Amino acid sequence: MITRFKLSVITVVVLVMTGCQTDMLKSRMDLSDNWQFKAIDSTEWYKASVPGVVQTDLYTNQIIPDPLYGANEDAILWIEDNLWEYKTSFSLTAKQKKLEKIDLVFDGLDTYAEVFLNGKPILEANNMFRKWRLDIKDSLLEGDNELRVVFTPPITENKERIKNLGYKLPAGAETGEWQASPFTRKAPYQFGWDFAPRMVTMGIWKPVYLELWEGARIEDIWFNPININEQEAGYTAYITIHGAKSGTSCNVKVLDQELDVVLKAGFNRIAVDFTIDSPELWWPNGWGEAFLYDIPVQLEVGGTIADSTSQRLGVRTIELEQIADSTGRSFDFIVNGKKLFVKGANWSPLSMFPGQVDDSVYINRINAVKDANMNMLRVWGGGTYEKDIFYDLCDEHGILVWQDFMFANSMYPGDDDFVENVWEEVVHQVKRLRWHASLAHWNGNNEITVAWYNWGWQKAFGYSPEDSAKIWQSYQDLFRMEIPEMIYRYDPNRSYTTTSPQSNWGTPENFNYGSMHYWGVWHGPDTFDDFKDNIGRFNAEYGFQSFPMLETMNTYADVANLTLESSSEMTHQKSYVGNKKIIEEGEKYFGKVTDFADFVNKSQLTQALAYKKAIEAHRMDKVRCGGTLFWQLNDCWPGPSWSVIDYYGRKKVAFDVIKDRYKPVIVVMANDDNDNFIISIINDSLETVDAKLLIELHKADDDRLWVTEKLIQVEANAVQKVYRSDIGKILDGMFKDLVYLKATAIINDQIVDIEKAYFVEPKDYNGDYDLVGIN
Repeated sequence: MITRFKLSVITVVVLVMTGCQTDMLKSRMDLSDNWQFKAIDSTEWYKASVPGVVQTDLYTNQIIPDPLYGANEDAILWIEDNLWEYKTSFSLTAKQKKLEKIDLVFDGLDTYAEVFLNGKPILEANNMFRKWRLDIKDSLLEGDNELRVVFTPPITENKERIKNLGYKLPAGAETGEWQASPFTRKAPYQFGWDFAPRMVTMGIWKPVYLELWEGARIEDIWFNPININEQEAGYTAYITIHGAKSGTSCNVKVLDQELDVVLKAGFNRIAVDFTIDSPELWWPNGWGEAFLYDIPVQLEVGGTIADSTSQRLGVRTIELEQIADSTGRSFDFIVNGKKLFVKGANWSPLSMFPGQVDDSVYINRINAVKDANMNMLRVWGGGTYEKDIFYDLCDEHGILVWQDFMFANSMYPGDDDFVENVWEEVVHQVKRLRWHASLAHWNGNNEITVAWYNWGWQKAFGYSPEDSAKIWQSYQDLFRMEIPEMIYRYDPNRSYTTTSPQSNWGTPENFNYGSMHYWGVWHGPDTFDDFKDNIGRFNAEYGFQSFPMLETMNTYADVANLTLESSSEMTHQKSYVGNKKIIEEGEKYFGKVTDFADFVNKSQLTQALAYKKAIEAHRMDKVRCGGTLFWQLNDCWPGPSWSVIDYYGRKKVAFDVIKDRYKPVIVVMANDDNDNFIISIINDSLETVDAKLLIELHKADDDRLWVTEKLIQVEANAVQKVYRSDIGKILDGMFKDLVYLKATAIINDQIVDIEKAYFVEPKDYNGDYDLVGIN
């Protein structure tokens, strides 16, 4: 039961009653229909979709070929060099025109856009990640109104800034003479990345609508925790109300409590203290139910409901614990007072055109995440801040969210206009997301610190000492001063790190300190077996590529005639490493390929084996290691990548392996350096488990040679070695390529895990090689 409310107003108000028209609720007029677009220098208009972008509108009108097919990426690059104009019209009744307030709201404009209403300029937008709200009542006409939006390309918009800067800024994976991405608050991956094509979009990429309201409206709600324990959970609900004019009297209801207040014109902040007795806690996936409370908020003016909403509250505590210890510095997430071993993935955008991704795709992907026993997703800083449905689903399914700000692999200008733009972006996104139970952590950027110190940028770009000092100071100001200040002001109970990773993988000592992106296996010479010797305190990135299913490849290429040298395949392979690693490691473990289909299959098996070895190594080190987030869960277009779910939602072999290796209780079998064979049980649950372990040696034809049984107890949230034997003793004269060792963990008469271990590589085994026991 929710009890003990104390309400207060954090605004100086004058008690003056006003006579407001309150004969209708706040309403919303969708403006997504009847849009047209054209190139700015053309006279021919075409039908447009909103939300949408130029590339998809051109394709729908059969002006360009499928952007995702073959080598069409190069054929449509011209789009980014043109200015594009969109227009629509809408009608207002006399009754609507008389309302106190009419706001035009763009949830997202991509990116440099000038907006005209009835021929008059009303907005110059410059940030894909901001929401734009304008009071347009005085500019509206009774009857028909025309809304136009003109989009300017990022290169055109920033060419003079690039020229006048005096030096070149590192710009992620962007190529070309004029690299505009560091200056443009737009999704970095759309300028090209090692898993994404270059498709610099422009358009109204999120909904646009009118909000018509009287008296007052609710601007923002935030439940700030005061104290949370098993007995009670105390919160202050901060409600920001936009008053149409000073002296408006209103009634605020939160649950069954009421407060009469008089508003000033503009924003008023109301505080409501409340306590939930004996709360149901929100738990991450695998630890319990992700319980959510619905907290209704209602606003009345003159006895009529002016605005109402309901916000969900998950009662939980989340801390990031970074403590210096004998090994280095920890990086552990503590949820409801208990250390959580993080099991998850990096989330990248679902499409090159993210505004047009259907909600069903989000539902499909997050259901898969939950099904795969994950408890965290990292929203990577080279993409976008995700749609509301993403965070809603994570709330519902107990998936914690590590949220990067959208800065990746670049350095950024430090001028006042850029910083002010970022300030507005960060404030908007923090206020939009801070109430979600799933939101666990803010992170400033992806890989910029390690890049500055280790990627040779100073030499590559020919920076003088003065240039370097200026660029680095801009970085420090943005990520160590400006963004942390905004988080402290608007979300003070959430953890923040400047960058990920905190340590560079090139130095062994660095694996002892904080977050780690370990890329020695893909970008370096390391082998799969090196995963066990290169474990960070928190493994925020690592991975290995594979090809998608042939059904997926058939959507962008002629699979019947496809080779690795085909133009379509070379276009879709974006990693500078190319297919070399896939071929080398695939042959090492699974042998020579017989045809292209066999290559695709073995690429997926090879990737699955890599993730299996990495995850098992990380989980075995769970006392020291805080978690594992592989790169990457999903794709933004079809092609080879590090994903385990391809662009169309087809799951690769690695998905099943990850699902198996992320289970709460698993068996891990491995050789040590002294030719001994060790079996361990990892228990991530919050309860001590009593288990029976069956250990069996089988022939390749599944005939059992011997069996032994062990009764064991594994403490909660712990790793325990339960069996150790010399390999020669286990084999007892049998040939290594003809047998496998099988371990079955049984708890409460239920099989929780089956694991098989082999004594030779898969290509050398004379039988069926299983990467997954049971799911």
